[in-house]
Amino acid sequence: MKKYFKRHIALTNEHGSWVFLFSPLLIGLFAGRNFSSISIYLIFAALAGFLIRQPIVIAIKAYAGRRSRGDLPAARFWMLIYAAMALLMIIGLVVRGFGYVLWLAVPGVLVFIWHLYLVSHRTERKQIGVEVVASGVLALSAPAAYWVGVGAAESIGWWLWALVWLQSAASIVYAYLRLEQRLWTESPPIRVRLSRGRRAFLYTSFNLVGAVILSGLGILSPWLFLPYLVQSLETLWGILNPAVGAKPTQVGFRQLAVSTIFTILFILVW
Repeated sequence: MKKYFKRHIALTNEHGSWVFLFSPLLIGLFAGRNFSSISIYLIFAALAGFLIRQPIVIAIKAYAGRRSRGDLPAARFWMLIYAAMALLMIIGLVVRGFGYVLWLAVPGVLVFIWHLYLVSHRTERKQIGVEVVASGVLALSAPAAYWVGVGAAESIGWWLWALVWLQSAASIVYAYLRLEQRLWTESPPIRVRLSRGRRAFLYTSFNLVGAVILSGLGILSPWLFLPYLVQSLETLWGILNPAVGAKPTQVGFRQLAVSTIFTILFILVW
């Protein structure tokens, strides 16, 4: 049995990716304001879909000669476990009348196939575009959780999806900036720092301005800009204070902290 229970196959080693799953889920659940057994079906279905990626990727790498074939039994085992869990939760959603939320999984399947293609060709690393698109797929759990809560596919769910995706995209771009800064030998002049951080700053600034406009027009909560303000201030601070020589874990934990604060604030002001 030891050959099946391998942590690096059962769980993703990309620790920062967990926040892109749980942040949208929590936001959608709290926005829906009605936690039920159907919510549990959705949570475990989303979790199974998220977790099954790791053993499938491991299997693809093993068949491509990038990993030992000895990893295949464990990969198959966990694929079966997660697929069974997903199937049971999907049946629960369908039986309870929420089968329509499964349409939100279609983009996820397509993006996952794209990712597996890159993995098979050894080109999956540092694909910021793929990561941004993938975060948009994970953000679809926000409207799904909201619809389960309110009992209908209300259009406000799409606002949740867009708002959460924009935050995730900005977070990914900022993370790449911080990881790039790690390799600098020294902190460059402020002009260079601002130039290197322009893309991350534009992403967070766009989000903040958009939230302010939506709040000002009364379309969404008047305090919705607050979580985006936190992210914008963090990005500006990171641009002016490069992570020269920092460890990846330091960058990751700070990103996690900021995303957690964003999620809590979003829930509170929504």
